[in-house]
Amino acid sequence: MYLSLPLPSTVTRTMTVTLFYGDGSHLPMPYTVTVLKNGCSRDLSQALGIGCCLRSDESLLLAEVYEHKIFRYLDTPLEPLNSIKDDDHIVAYRLPKKGTELTRLEICHRYQEKYMSDSSKVSERKLFLTPLVTYLENPQTGADIDLAVSRMLSPFRRKAFLPLTKNNSSMEICSASEADEESMYCCSTQLEPGSQSKHITEQAEISCRELSFRLFIADDRVLGSRPIVKDLPIKSSRLVKVMLEWTDKEHEFYDASYLKDFPEVQKTELTEKKTRQEAISLFSCLDAFLKEEPLGPEDMWYCPRCKEHRQATKKLDLWRLPEILVFHLKRFSYSRWLKNKLDTFVNFPIHNLDLSKYVRSKDTCTGSNIYELYAISNHYSSLGGGHYSAYAKLIDDNRWYHFDDAHVSPVSEAEIETSAAYVLFYRRVNCQPNGAVGELFQDHGTA
Repeated sequence: MYLSLPLPSTVTRTMTVTLFYGDGSHLPMPYTVTVLKNGCSRDLSQALGIGCCLRSDESLLLAEVYEHKIFRYLDTPLEPLNSIKDDDHIVAYRLPKKGTELTRLEICHRYQEKYMSDSSKVSERKLFLTPLVTYLENPQTGADIDLAVSRMLSPFRRKAFLPLTKNNSSMEICSASEADEESMYCCSTQLEPGSQSKHITEQAEISCRELSFRLFIADDRVLGSRPIVKDLPIKSSRLVKVMLEWTDKEHEFYDASYLKDFPEVQKTELTEKKTRQEAISLFSCLDAFLKEEPLGPEDMWYCPRCKEHRQATKKLDLWRLPEILVFHLKRFSYSRWLKNKLDTFVNFPIHNLDLSKYVRSKDTCTGSNIYELYAISNHYSSLGGGHYSAYAKLIDDNRWYHFDDAHVSPVSEAEIETSAAYVLFYRRVNCQPNGAVGELFQDHGTA
């Protein structure tokens, strides 16, 4: 039997995801986790949940952010991770589990860029920052939306405008009281001529006077057109998108830098020529080979019961083992830009390789599941070229030899374990009735 085993470095990837708190309790925080390359969004959520100590009553909502908008939600558990590129920006929103029954509020941000064109002053609205997401329980009016936006922005409030705090047993009074803050937001700001119709401009001024923020109902393209006023009824929906327009007051009260420049999923170094890792075991390579993995959308499985194509998973198992077992270590890695030789040291047993836990068949007549190493093929140098040599054991003499072209020399058993090991050859050994390991089943003069 010939098994081509991946090294864990070729089946896993590190992913950096920025975590947001859906209750507005903390600042966003990036987390870097390791997941299977061919894994799914469920694997990423589980790894993030462990990293951020997710509570049992909480869940994570993954999303891809592109051009300051939520491009897509990764809310399908079997969404393949290979659809996420290294230069994508992925965020996770920490939300209550019961939120799936509530209204999801998506908050995007925009500002007015003013510049001179042909000796006239022109303004243009542009999206910026990262969207925020929270859940609301039956939002009725614009006041509910305004309150939710205020809660989500609270971690970004500048120190000078923080509420009353207790420090060193003395009370520090913030620079502006809540009433002052409200009055500052309630001042009327004239919109640029031509940017909106007169009717919308008047409604926007009313909205500014009645609410803390300039908010607009956004459509699927995240274009805010209808201003939100205090008593504006909110249409019942599972998803409500709003646009928050930042003015000088928002920039004065809140530090927008926390919503900018989030890390990519993985920073690729094009100059890197080698992929180095800590030592791994042969068992971890075998585990990676036998691990269940989801099939992508292009490999949908046709279900004969429901008569539809479904996303499925596949898994390999070992039913029984042969007399000779060959392990090929996949030491070559391919990516979009690089082709690497993996010089990872794989710790493999020389004696008593017990594979019993991997064998599904319980038939004891098939023989022992314990193996002993008798030969190694080594590869040196890089992907484009290199040199091969071999170690082999003379069974009768119980001694190892190094075969390097025409040169043959004896070596000790301690010398045969190197990071150049490429193909491992094992032979089944006999087990005595008392469980002790006996002789090899087939006794050849040389290996």
